[in-house]
Amino acid sequence: MTQIILLDGGMGQELIHRAGDRPTPLWSTQVMIDHPGLVAEVHRDFGAAGATVATTNTYAIHRDRFVGTDVEGQFQTLMDRALTEARNSKAPVIAGSIGPLVASYRPDLHPDPATAIPLYTEVAGLLAPSCDLLICETVASLDHASSVLAGAATAGKPVWLSITVDDRDGTKLRSGEAVAGILPIAAGQAVAVLVNCSAPEVIPAALAILSQGTLPYGAYANGFQRITEEFLQSRPTVADLQTRHDFTPAAYADHVMAWVDAGATIVGGCCEVSPAHIAEIARRLTASGHTLTRP
Repeated sequence: MTQIILLDGGMGQELIHRAGDRPTPLWSTQVMIDHPGLVAEVHRDFGAAGATVATTNTYAIHRDRFVGTDVEGQFQTLMDRALTEARNSKAPVIAGSIGPLVASYRPDLHPDPATAIPLYTEVAGLLAPSCDLLICETVASLDHASSVLAGAATAGKPVWLSITVDDRDGTKLRSGEAVAGILPIAAGQAVAVLVNCSAPEVIPAALAILSQGTLPYGAYANGFQRITEEFLQSRPTVADLQTRHDFTPAAYADHVMAWVDAGATIVGGCCEVSPAHIAEIARRLTASGHTLTRP
């Protein structure tokens, strides 16, 4: 059968659930400040469930996201803290997460390349010494893809590019641009291309397009009912999003196994995917004769 890289699940949501604190616009960053060690605990639990990669809790650690908050000026400190938590988890493979500048799902707010590339370059350079690879997540437009890859490529580590697609049409990025436009951009600088933080039902359409390229491909979906209008406003919190009632480990594993049948070799979970979900995916994969492997 096939060798499959199994990613972990949704760090930010898992931290919120475990901490029990009211979500803030700082998301998982605030939880890390208030509950030292909890990030490493979540990393370990995903690993125990079968994940072969630990993704750093750095998705939202960007200078622009801290402007006007209580942690403005603590960018370097928080980056160091997230990387220390990942190292303390003893994960065999660490992927450095680079999330979008400004906000998720808002390609209209993404900075121009002259602004964005230096910011992504700085983040990639800080992640690289502690990480085995970099993963550019929730990429919502072609411009975003070009800028984040240009920045990440300077760090000397393998780079994965992960796009987010329209929750009603998996052939389109959230910008409305065609997913097919990602292929020539990714081919030059990424070593894998994925889909993340999108509804699981639309991912097959995106994977069908990614399969036409030359890179390994895969996916990790979220468990939200939908991305609400409230969430797309300035400084949102996850309190504006609702978890799907049908998002059980078994139901999500059904989706993931279908992606593997379609050729995906890198799978896992995004927001609302827990260690229980990852454990069920690992069980299904091994029962079907696949081998869990590291990048």
